[in-house]
Amino acid sequence: MRGRLMLLASVLAAVAVTAATVVVLLLVEPKLSKAEAVKTGGLAGGAVVALYALWLNDRRRRTEEARHELESEKVADERFARSVEMLGHDADQVRVGAMHALAGLTASSPRYKQTVLDVLCAYLRRPFHHRSYSNHSGDPDKEPRTPNDEELARDDREREVRRTAQRLITDMLPWGADEDPVAYHLDLTGASLEYFRLSGRRIGRLTARRANFYGITMVNEVEASKPALFSGAVFHGRASANSARFGGGLSLQDTTFHDEFDVRGAVVDTFLHLSTDLPKPVRGELTVEPGTGMRIAPPEGWRLAGAYQVEQRPGGRADGRTGDDHGLGDRTSVQADEPDQLRLERERLRHERDAESEPDEVQQ
Repeated sequence: MRGRLMLLASVLAAVAVTAATVVVLLLVEPKLSKAEAVKTGGLAGGAVVALYALWLNDRRRRTEEARHELESEKVADERFARSVEMLGHDADQVRVGAMHALAGLTASSPRYKQTVLDVLCAYLRRPFHHRSYSNHSGDPDKEPRTPNDEELARDDREREVRRTAQRLITDMLPWGADEDPVAYHLDLTGASLEYFRLSGRRIGRLTARRANFYGITMVNEVEASKPALFSGAVFHGRASANSARFGGGLSLQDTTFHDEFDVRGAVVDTFLHLSTDLPKPVRGELTVEPGTGMRIAPPEGWRLAGAYQVEQRPGGRADGRTGDDHGLGDRTSVQADEPDQLRLERERLRHERDAESEPDEVQQ
């Protein structure tokens, strides 16, 4: 109905413009023939009709684009649902294919990236134990292959699926010249991870409480803008955070290290919680930005460069375990050489921190 009214209005407008043009031309140019005046008026009226046609075509184009976008979103939603469903398939190759399909979806529909990362992290949080974790936890690949061992073969297949999930998580995170401004979060609480790699990636929050890291773990040059939480985690092999920057804070409360931990060039800001179970050995020293809070003084054996504050406020873990007060609460000991202006600015930023998004790091 609306389209018909617009068409009628455009026709009437064209007739009116044509008539007005003819009248004006005959009044202004008396010597002009009526035929020429009518011809010119017809051209003016035709221009009105042409403008209406252009408007109508543009409207149809926008409608078609909106319909196409809606269909694309519908297809993406269906593709996502099918891929997630296939993650529960018995065949390992189907699960691997589903993971690649999810990762591919993020290229055409970036809005799915955090959701896909959450799904892959959830898969890795599923309980899993491989025989090599008990026999060669520092390097699981050393586990010899036993022929005709169906249980080991089944675990090996699941192991490869999990390694695929780890690799795709790393590949989806921005790094280098990638201009993606989103800080993606990873929740790997309680996960069993092998040869975990995040080197050079930019992330938001990394939660790996009570996770088990088997083999060599590499987070070199990672940039974490939100807290990186390894509370209660166990590193069974070597770990390296060479030149990493933990801008949102780093928690190693109750973290266990069975091999060396490389922190050369690593920088920590906001807060730092260190483990009393000293790695064997600690390579290098952590650089602590001014104003960084610590619940207790650094345990013996950790080498720190820079400035920090010692907190003397008791508290308990968010998960019920004692000794994990992630608060940046009342500081009773401040370095003497800390400028008052810097201390006041730090306190202002502390009060502006999002308590809901960082419940374990901010003392309410």
